[in-house]
Amino acid sequence: MNRKEINEQVIRNYQQDEEMMILVFAQWCINHDLDPAEVYKRAYPTQKSNDALNRAMELTVPKNEADEIMDETLLGVLSLFGNDDLAFVVSAEIEKRNKK
Repeated sequence: MNRKEINEQVIRNYQQDEEMMILVFAQWCINHDLDPAEVYKRAYPTQKSNDALNRAMELTVPKNEADEIMDETLLGVLSLFGNDDLAFVVSAEIEKRNKK
């Protein structure tokens, strides 16, 4: 493999991992009766639409069919990808839920 092919593979792997992170986020929202698009919009209000989030939402399952996604898992994954704004909004949702 030459340098260009390695770089392209690294980019593909990152994009696949990023899509998995978005799917984990979307499923976590579904599991907690939250609209992923609305939660995302609060974190990134100036972003018009997120195609990756739209694709991920098509792959989510109803909460009664989904495995549990721990809050810490989601926050860790968001942190890995530098989604601090989204992690902040998710943390606020966790805090709100815990107060109920």
